[in-house]
Amino acid sequence: MTSELIIDAQPKEVTIALLEDQKLVEFQKEGQDSKYSVGNIYAGKVKKIMPALNACFVDVGHEREAFLHYQDLGKHFLSLEKYVKQVVSDRRKLAPMAKAANQSSLEKVGSIQNVLELGQEVMVQITKEPINTKGPRLTAEISFAGRYIVLIPFDDKVNVSSKIKSKEERARLKQLIQSIKPRNFGVIVRTVAEGKRAAELNNEMSLLVESWNDCIEKIQKSTSLPVLAHEETGRTVSMLRDLFNPSYESIHVNNEDVFKEVKRYVSLIAPERESIVKLYKGNVPIFDNFGVTKQIKSGLGRTVSFKHGAYLIIEHTEALHVVDVNSGNRNRGLDNQEENAFAVNMEAAEELARQLRLRDMGGIIVVDFIDMDSAEHNQKLYEHMTQIMKSDRARHNILPLSKFGLMQITRQRVRPAMDMHVEEVCPTCFGKGVVKPSILFTDALEQKIDYIVNNLGQKRFKLYVNPYVEAYITKGLISLYLKWQMKYGLGVKIYPSQELGFLQYKFINPQGEEIDMTEEVETR
Repeated sequence: MTSELIIDAQPKEVTIALLEDQKLVEFQKEGQDSKYSVGNIYAGKVKKIMPALNACFVDVGHEREAFLHYQDLGKHFLSLEKYVKQVVSDRRKLAPMAKAANQSSLEKVGSIQNVLELGQEVMVQITKEPINTKGPRLTAEISFAGRYIVLIPFDDKVNVSSKIKSKEERARLKQLIQSIKPRNFGVIVRTVAEGKRAAELNNEMSLLVESWNDCIEKIQKSTSLPVLAHEETGRTVSMLRDLFNPSYESIHVNNEDVFKEVKRYVSLIAPERESIVKLYKGNVPIFDNFGVTKQIKSGLGRTVSFKHGAYLIIEHTEALHVVDVNSGNRNRGLDNQEENAFAVNMEAAEELARQLRLRDMGGIIVVDFIDMDSAEHNQKLYEHMTQIMKSDRARHNILPLSKFGLMQITRQRVRPAMDMHVEEVCPTCFGKGVVKPSILFTDALEQKIDYIVNNLGQKRFKLYVNPYVEAYITKGLISLYLKWQMKYGLGVKIYPSQELGFLQYKFINPQGEEIDMTEEVETR
C-alpha cells in the first residue's frame, strides 16, 4: 500500500489530505489562526459555578464560555493552582518547578464549589474545540505533547505506551526517562519512541520543558484575563505530528514557508526520511493535480456512491449522525435477496469506515443497514466492521446489529464533523432562476481582464476557471487565450481549477491574493 500526504497551505487555512493507494482516506482542515484548537493553554477566569452539573464555566475569550467538569480538574490541580498563584504574586522572577511544593491529591469524588469560586483564575487546556452551539471543553490536567513523549507537570510518574510489547524495551525506556526528566514532571512515553536513542528523547524533553516555562512566563507577565499562554505549534506541524508515518512515500507541499517548516520537522523526527518532503511548484491547484478535489466532491456530499451502484446517505444532526445504506441499481447476478443484502452491507461497511475517518465524524453514529434474516450474516457484518475500524486512530465503540437492523457506533469527537456542501449554486443567477446568456461569459471575462490591466495597473495575474471553460478558451491555433495575451500582455495566465463551478472564476495576483472582481449586479 502506498501512502502520501498532500498539504494545501493557504493564507487563511491549511488542509491536509492523506491518500492510500491514491484513495482519499483522511481530510483535515484548520484555520491558520485558530485560537481554540485542541492543546492550546489559557489562563481563564471562572464565570459560573454549576453545582447540579458538578462543573463550571470558564471565560477563555471565546464567544461562548468554556466547560470544565470537576473530574477534569485532575488529581494535581491543587499543586498547579498553588504554583500559578505563586508565579502571579511575584512578577520579577520565575519560581523554579523543582522547588514547587506538591499539595495533596484532589479527591476523585468531590464538589466543584468546594474547590473553585467565582472570579478565580485557573490554568486550563482545550480538549474539545467549539462545536455548534457548545463552547470549548477544558481540562486542568495540563500536558505538552511531543512526537515521542508527553510531558505532564506535577505528575512524577513515567508511563510507557501499552502498545510497546517488549518488556526489555519498556524497562529501558522507563529507566531512561526517569534519569533525564526534571523533578515535578511526569511523562507518558508514546509508541513511536520504541527503539529511539537517549539523545533524541532528551532533546524533545528539553523542548517540552521550555514550552512549559514559556507558558508560565506569559501567565506571569499578563495583566488581564483571559490570556492565551501556549499555542500548539504551527497548524501544519501539529496536524502532521499525529498523522505522520515513516512509511509515507511522499509529502507534497505547495507553500515554500510551510515546506521548510515541514521539512525541518521531519528531519528532527525521522532524518532518514527528510527527502520525501517535496515542494509543489505547479500552477494547477495542488489538490487538482493529485486528484483530491474530485474525490472530495464525490465523497463528501450527502449521497456517497460505492461499488456496483450501491450508495450511502449521510445526515448530520445536533445529537447524532445517521447513515442509510441503499442497494440502488446494483446488479451482480445474485438472485438470492439475502445474499445480495449481505454483499451490499459488507461493501457499505468498508465505505462507512472510510467516511468516518474522512469526515472525522464523532459522537453517536447510527447506521441503517439493509435488513438481513440470517443471524450468521449479522454477526459476520459486525465482525467485519470491527476489523476494518482497527486502523482508525480515534477511540470508538461498535455494538452488534439491533433487532431493527441498526448498528450503533460511538467515536471520539474533538472537533466538528467535516460537513462540506459540494452542490454548486448557479454562478450566473445565484439561485434566482434567471441567467444572462452564457455565450457572453467570455466577453465578461475579457472586460474584467481589461479593467485589471488598464485600470488597476496589474500586468501579471492568474485566472482560474472551470476545466471545461479553460478548454474552450484555449482551443484552436489562434485561441481566445492567445488573443488576450497579445492584447493585454503575456502576464495574463489561465489555468483550470476543478474546485470552481461551470461559470465561476477567480483572479489571483502574484502575491497569491485573490482580486475580487465580482460585480454588484451578480450578487444583488
